[in-house]
Amino acid sequence: MCMTLTHRLQLLLDEERFERVSRSAREQGVSVASVIRRAIDASLAPEDRRRRAAARLVLEAEPMEVPPVDALLDELDEVRGSRR
Repeated sequence: MCMTLTHRLQLLLDEERFERVSRSAREQGVSVASVIRRAIDASLAPEDRRRRAAARLVLEAEPMEVPPVDALLDELDEVRGSRR
């Protein structure tokens, strides 16, 4: 992935975190900054990737019994504290 890097960030890490990041960078043969950028991408995925992942989980879920619509509406009313 080729992108123009335009923002500089100063980040302070404790020794244990720095060692983990440094070790990972050495093992992967990349810079510490690259490891941190990848960690950001992995933990703060763009919204469309999150939505696709959520949709995939829903579509891959096992079928389940669903009560009739009236029963579902009653349950929603109960949760909301209102009655129809």
